[in-house]
Amino acid sequence: MNTAVVSNILKYTVNRCLRAQNVIKIAAASAPVFKRDVHTTKPNNDLMEFFDVKKNWGETNIRVGRGWRLDELRIKSNSDLHKLWYVLLKERNMLYTMEHECKRQTRLFPNPERIDKVQESMDNIETVIRERNVAYYKLETGETGERPVEDVVNLFGLPEKYEKKEHFIPKFMNTRWVKSYYEHGFVNSAAVKKFMRLYKEKQYNVERKARNRDFNHVQHLLKRFPNMDMEALKAEYPDVDIEKAKRTKKARGHFMPKY
Repeated sequence: MNTAVVSNILKYTVNRCLRAQNVIKIAAASAPVFKRDVHTTKPNNDLMEFFDVKKNWGETNIRVGRGWRLDELRIKSNSDLHKLWYVLLKERNMLYTMEHECKRQTRLFPNPERIDKVQESMDNIETVIRERNVAYYKLETGETGERPVEDVVNLFGLPEKYEKKEHFIPKFMNTRWVKSYYEHGFVNSAAVKKFMRLYKEKQYNVERKARNRDFNHVQHLLKRFPNMDMEALKAEYPDVDIEKAKRTKKARGHFMPKY
């Protein structure tokens, strides 16, 4: 009887130990493993992350490379573009901070074209991402997936591109918008008509001055170079009447006229 009791106690103890070991193994397997990749950049988690490295402080010329091109970005994966975007965003914030600090201290900001190169790279990344999105949506849905654009007339009576967006109230039910736009008619109002009349007059004057400027320039060219190629002159100034310019007094030089 005592032997059976001792045997049962041993079995119970062994089962409890094995069960505890299994629980420990499962917990260890399910616990997140924190792994740090190899980085060559020194970690910086304070406000100095918004400033350039100290060796560039006081420099008048910092050698930098060019921006990222479209052909180079098209061969990269989406994850690489995502990482590169935040690298460029961090670089742009740093450059803006350094530029503001240089202005505050009345100092010369070295190589301001760095901001343009970073902005060019970010614009190219957006272009590549938009190309991929358009290709994906055209393949899946047959549409571009971009926000639809409509040609409308603004409050000044000028045509513009309007990007559609969602509203809580449909256009035909929005009485406040319909009343102000259709009944009063911003486009047909006296103020808009006056603005459009003056705007067209200004455009006409700009075009007229450009035509007169080209015509006078052609006359001086004919005066200085009477043997010039007329076909090339017509190709360069298609809106100018070459035959009329030949007959003017300004086109005649101090020699016997040839035309």
